[in-house]
Amino acid sequence: MPSFDVVSELDWHEVSNAVDQANREIVTRYDFKGVKASYEIKDKTSVVMEAEAEPQLRQMSDILNQKLVGRNIDLKSLEKEDVVKGNMRASQAVRMKEGLETDEAKKIVKLIKESKIKVQAQIQGDQLRVTGKKRDELQQVMALLRSADLAQPVQFTNFRD
Repeated sequence: MPSFDVVSELDWHEVSNAVDQANREIVTRYDFKGVKASYEIKDKTSVVMEAEAEPQLRQMSDILNQKLVGRNIDLKSLEKEDVVKGNMRASQAVRMKEGLETDEAKKIVKLIKESKIKVQAQIQGDQLRVTGKKRDELQQVMALLRSADLAQPVQFTNFRD
């Protein structure tokens, strides 16, 4: 039976490139002259922004978002945490969401069932497997999920005919 997997993955190479570009832009920007500010990737789960003040963190967040969008990383996969202040510094972690969360997977399964397309969807860890009898039905599900307003970006992998 034809099937495909619905996943939510990040291209960490592109995230790394975007962080490098953002670091280079901060060094050359006039409003960051003489300011110790930087981005750093922690454990392939988050990007930590550090600066001297909170308004600079907001500017750094805009720069990072711009670079990520330029690298085709969906901003829905970002989750900003609270600003931490101390020792004349401010830092903020931006967590990168990867893998379908259970609530989101259940929402997708419900969406597929409500569409009355004759396919089965089952949650398998942090991904979702969709199987059906016809290839056209699977393509309808893909179109449905692309047009849906989901909390995380989704990709389609492992398409088998």
